[in-house]
Amino acid sequence: MKNKIIGFFTDIVKEMKKVTWPKREELKESTMVVIMTSLIFAVFVYIVDKIINEGLKIIF
Repeated sequence: MKNKIIGFFTDIVKEMKKVTWPKREELKESTMVVIMTSLIFAVFVYIVDKIINEGLKIIF
C-alpha cells in the first residue's frame, strides 16, 4: 500500500514537469478575454431579462 502511494505521488511529480505553464503576459491576456466575455454575456442576459420582464408586464 505504501509503495502505491509513493508511486502515485512520484507520477504526479513526473507529470507536473511535463506541463507547459503560460507566460505572465499570456496569462494576463487570457484573463482579460475571460473578463470581457463574462461582462458581455452579463450585459446580454440583463438586456434579455429586461425585454422579457417588460413583455410580461404588458401581457399581465
